[in-house]
Amino acid sequence: MNICVYGASSAKIEKIYIETAFNLGKVIAKKGHRVVYGGGAQGVMGAVARGAYEEKGEIIGIAPSFFKVDGSLFDKCTQFIYPDTMRERKKLLEDMSDAFIIAPGGIGTYDEFFEILTLKQLSRHNKPIAIFNVNHYYDDIIHMLENTAKNHFMTEKSLSLFKVFDEAEKIVEYIENYDEAPLRIGELKNIK
Repeated sequence: MNICVYGASSAKIEKIYIETAFNLGKVIAKKGHRVVYGGGAQGVMGAVARGAYEEKGEIIGIAPSFFKVDGSLFDKCTQFIYPDTMRERKKLLEDMSDAFIIAPGGIGTYDEFFEILTLKQLSRHNKPIAIFNVNHYYDDIIHMLENTAKNHFMTEKSLSLFKVFDEAEKIVEYIENYDEAPLRIGELKNIK
């Protein structure tokens, strides 16, 4: 299975995020799955790739060629794809993946999460989405989404389109056992 991991490229983040991302990469590879990710060598992205690499796992990196500077890309990927634009990169990450893990990250990671969540809400895919809530990193975003539902800007059922975990093993187990029925168009609309 191709498991997409979205996450930070920053090398300045706390050690706990690097360590848990490294372990996530190891767990994905040990279970025989491929890592599909944004190709970075640093931060959460690089740690996931290094973890998978240590377990001799397959790693597919996807990044526009303008990132080929100063060792910013992980050079031990099994396969590397160089789309022309960031939009093409996101599309490839979405299309090539069977599941999505949202590891701690910044604006780019938030963008990727909200896009795949929106696409799932619109019945454009029925792939599992798991938030890796290391050190309560995503608590504020989860609360924001709960508040969004509470105030009827989205339905409560929309909150069931993703699951939240704090352990890598539980994320992979969820993905491996995922069998939720796809949504029908309009099922989540708040029409009265």
